[in-house]
Formats: sequence, structure tokens, C-alpha cells
Amino acid sequence: MAGFIAVQRAEHGVPHATACRALSVSQAWFYKWRHGDASPQHARREQLKAAIRRLFAAHRGTYGSPRITADLRDEGWRVGENTVCGTDA
Repeated sequence: MAGFIAVQRAEHGVPHATACRALSVSQAWFYKWRHGDASPQHARREQLKAAIRRLFAAHRGTYGSPRITADLRDEGWRVGENTVCGTDA
């Protein structure tokens, strides 16, 4: 949908605010999509994904989420097993 809003501006000159109102989406959501998510939660999630990939590779793909979670906690992460399991790492 954000791509559609951007195309409407580029091809037809429709202001982003007008397109967002017409499609019932917030302008904040559109600009967040356009400029990327710079929130602290997003940054933490990206760091967590990198740590999970590193640990998984270090154990040659044999560790599951319970053991990866334990290793992350040993490294100082405050993370639950469901978060590790649900991360697209």
C-alpha cells in the first residue's frame, strides 16, 4: 500500500497526506515505511537476529531455540525462548 501511495505522488502528483487519508492509513506509518524504521526496538531486533545467526552457525545448526536462548542470556541478553523461536534469523 505504501508503494501505491508513493506511485500516486510520482505519477499523478497526489500529495502523500491526501492519499493516506483516502486509504485510511496514518501519514506516520507511510513515512516510517518510506524512511525505514529507526526505532530502538527495531535496532534491538536486528542486533538480536545477528546474535542468533552467529550462535546458530557456531554450533553448526544443531542448537534449537532453548539452547540459543540460554547462550544469549549468558551473553547478557534479556530474551525469551518464544522471541528467539519467532525471530526470522
